[in-house]
Amino acid sequence: MRSSTMKDVARLAGVSPTTVSHIINKSRFVSEETRHRVLEAMRELNYQPNAIARSLRRKATHTIGLVISDISNPFFTGLVRGSEDVANKHGYSIILCNTDEDPEKERMYVAVLHQKQIDGLIIAPAAGDHGYLCKLIEDGYPVVFVDRYLEAVPADAVVVDNECAAYEAVMHLIRLGHRRIGMIGGVPGISSTTERASGYERALRESGIPVDRALIIEGNSRVNGGYNGLTALLSGPQPPTAVFVVNNLMTIGAMLAIRDKGLRCPEDIAVVGFDDFEWASAFRPYLTVVAQPVYKLGETATQVLIDRIRGRRRRPQKTVLPAKLVVRESCGAAPYAAVRRHRE
Repeated sequence: MRSSTMKDVARLAGVSPTTVSHIINKSRFVSEETRHRVLEAMRELNYQPNAIARSLRRKATHTIGLVISDISNPFFTGLVRGSEDVANKHGYSIILCNTDEDPEKERMYVAVLHQKQIDGLIIAPAAGDHGYLCKLIEDGYPVVFVDRYLEAVPADAVVVDNECAAYEAVMHLIRLGHRRIGMIGGVPGISSTTERASGYERALRESGIPVDRALIIEGNSRVNGGYNGLTALLSGPQPPTAVFVVNNLMTIGAMLAIRDKGLRCPEDIAVVGFDDFEWASAFRPYLTVVAQPVYKLGETATQVLIDRIRGRRRRPQKTVLPAKLVVRESCGAAPYAAVRRHRE
């Protein structure tokens, strides 16, 4: 018994083979009634489109590469979910790669994805040289940066307003009366780390507080970076009364360091973190954080990429999404007067 063809589907549905092709490839608007008839005919005939043959004819695979830096971070879990939902809606599949912030691993993955003829690339770039990405873009390859961007690479980017969000977080601590505010920074050499540090320093300077480099620790955006960073700050001759931690995993490490030091948060040290996450409610005190629109980051980056793949965008653009300070218990907002008396 021979397999059904597109012409068989068209004949049964009472449409042209071209209409069937548009419905399968989602390449043109077709009325819902016609689409329903075609899908019913496909089911009745058990017709399975040949994805490989379609890709070769159209020089498209309907796949997108998504390269992230740390798959263990719940921030990227939410981002991937947003990306996947939009991709599926438009008939694309996601190939996910994790670089562990390793530029050589990143380069290898991008090369593999290119060989697989993906239609476009979404990437949270690691620190390092990215000349190879410039070459891809010059060759007309669609690339979108997400979460971070590279100033020297002319590509679309979808990011959060890191500088403004960090500024608001640190200003909140200053308004509570803190003057010795430490910072545990993220992976050096990436835009989000640089912008969050800039927001921290701007808040201090505008408040007439000198930037004390002894209160700034470089972390690695992992739990151990937050733990070691805050342990070092608390072991100094003049420890901070508050700390701004620039990502969620390091915030967890910082809270563990406070516990192991036998201290209390916020009574002994106030904490504001960057990134909210589902199980933050498991912490006591409840964490004050900068909440990023994580799902929307992935959603928007993927829509931008699909628009570029389909020729709907010209010059590269940066899309900046707002973040929100969520005040809970770890900053000591409500009981700060009692905290101050305790220190005195």
